[in-house]
Amino acid sequence: MQTEVFSELFPLMSTASPQTLEWLLDVVIEHEYPAGRAVLMEDSWGNAVYFVVSGWVKVRRTVGEDSVAVAVLGRGDFFGEMAILDESPRSTDVIALSTVKLLSIARERFIQILFKDPQLHHRMLQMMVRRLRYVNVRLQMRSSPPAVKLAHTLVSLGESYGQESQKGKEIFHIPFKDLADVTEIGVEETAKIMEKLHSKGWIKIDSAANMVTLVNFKQLMNLAGKI
Repeated sequence: MQTEVFSELFPLMSTASPQTLEWLLDVVIEHEYPAGRAVLMEDSWGNAVYFVVSGWVKVRRTVGEDSVAVAVLGRGDFFGEMAILDESPRSTDVIALSTVKLLSIARERFIQILFKDPQLHHRMLQMMVRRLRYVNVRLQMRSSPPAVKLAHTLVSLGESYGQESQKGKEIFHIPFKDLADVTEIGVEETAKIMEKLHSKGWIKIDSAANMVTLVNFKQLMNLAGKI
């Protein structure tokens, strides 16, 4: 992978110096996992940060005897940074939702890079603050109607990871249980709302291709209160 491609693919790397990008590409390790495979396990010690080259993963937390998805990440995002920065066991699992290709950088090397490149260090702080802001928005929306909350989740996924096509933004067809967990609504509610959005033509669900196309993105944004 060329440094320009690496920088464009991962927003975290957009401000990194050419020297940093070259150094990173020299030390990254490539991984590929099938759907359903655990990439990281809760309570394991953080020894690397991971970057999603392609595919989708869910971040989940164990709650009693059940597991709950707390986030869905796609192409261009990263995970594992918190465990390596505070030197503590991971608090969540990461599971492949689809076939996923990843790059990993060992903890020691990544911390060295952060010290060497202040721009990258600052950019990482910005990305982590952005995630905290998103969590705050989700907390503020807890009293919103289920359809509004689900539209907000779909819009956020589309903005972050959607692939543009002639029909709209394409995202992975996330299992309704995981979509419901992330949105903090019921599974049955999720299924009903998704079917209604599909019948209205705002989204197109293609189960065979494991894809959901956000056809009327403006209407979804309006429903989510983002306009």
